Amino acid sequence: MSLGGAGGGRQQLQELSQQLQALEEQKSQIRAGIESLQAEQRDIDEAIEALETIESGSTVQVPVGGGAYVRASVEDIDEVIVDLGADYAAERTRSGAVESLEAKKGTLDDRIADLRESLAEIDQESNQLEERAQQAQQQLVQQQMQQTQREQGDDE
Repeated sequence: MSLGGAGGGRQQLQELSQQLQALEEQKSQIRAGIESLQAEQRDIDEAIEALETIESGSTVQVPVGGGAYVRASVEDIDEVIVDLGADYAAERTRSGAVESLEAKKGTLDDRIADLRESLAEIDQESNQLEERAQQAQQQLVQQQMQQTQREQGDDE
């Protein structure tokens, strides 16, 4: 009495389970990426708000790293250094800096949209695998029931 059919079903279930686990890990990584980009967007929003409200002569707290800040006076708000990415920065006017930050935020919006699209595709693939796993589980249960019935019939 061979259990080859049931063994193959178990193997298929195990493979589907591994694939589902891999998809869950991908989804987790994508969600973390989205959260990171959203945090970056919040930082940009804060920078834009600061640029729009700070005036020349204002006193501000400037981060110097390690959670430390120094008090400083803004000499000229129309001289703003903006990170352009890839270790490049440029001096901009206040309005130019806001425009650069808004453009960067728009790029982040696009990246978030792409990640959400990927997440939706993975969700769809995951749902299909779950359906296959349920079908395989049902087939395995049916095979086991048939095997049990055959064994009981042989005993008689």
